[in-house]
Amino acid sequence: MARNIQSLERAAAMLRLLAGGERRLGLSDIASSLGLAKGTAHGILRTLQQEGFVEQDDASGRYQLGAELLRLGTTYLDVHELRARALVWTDDLARSSGESVHLGVLHQQGVLIVHHVFRPDDSRQVLEIGAMQPLHSTALGKVLSAYDPVAHSEALEADRKAFTDRTVCEPEGFEHILDVTRARGYAADVEETWEGVASLAAPIHDRRRMPVGSVGITGAVERLCRDGELRPELIAAVRDCARAVSRDLGAGRF
Repeated sequence: MARNIQSLERAAAMLRLLAGGERRLGLSDIASSLGLAKGTAHGILRTLQQEGFVEQDDASGRYQLGAELLRLGTTYLDVHELRARALVWTDDLARSSGESVHLGVLHQQGVLIVHHVFRPDDSRQVLEIGAMQPLHSTALGKVLSAYDPVAHSEALEADRKAFTDRTVCEPEGFEHILDVTRARGYAADVEETWEGVASLAAPIHDRRRMPVGSVGITGAVERLCRDGELRPELIAAVRDCARAVSRDLGAGRF
């Protein structure tokens, strides 16, 4: 069995202590509460402070949780709220479209799947929550890149790999796709990431009208497309789902 890293255990205990006690604690209080030497406690606090997880009050010298840790916590809550608000609507989308539904957010130059509704048939399927998808070729990723400036920058900086002969990798072509995505309100991926597979996605906005995720369907090309084009009723269903989730997040009408 792998051994735990003691310094990380101590840092985690320190953060829990700062989160659960008084607003600010001094070095002596922290060291005695955790049974640590002052020098050891100070070294851990200094590292946490450099990373933004802990802040020290200039006047009193006491420590409190830092802005970076609070930012990470807010990000988790935002994703949790997004998934909670989307549950009913994504279930409805899977039933109406007959296809699998994915909910994605920006994470480390890619799309993190935070919710997945299986295609409503008896076929064998694999749960993809926690999987990563590329920004430049998938419908979920193109939507994020089109509406989120951070995702846009990360997509341009990332290595845009050609997964099939349909994948658009050049910056000019990619920018054109993003312009089209913004103009029509949804993104498409027809065999750009996987042979024989198509997907389409639309953006989700929060109460600040900021893009917080994308929702879309994925399935076989012959089911999603008709005469070489994505079926209009599926496009409408995906956009309606995205608007419904956005409204539940307080975005109002789009």
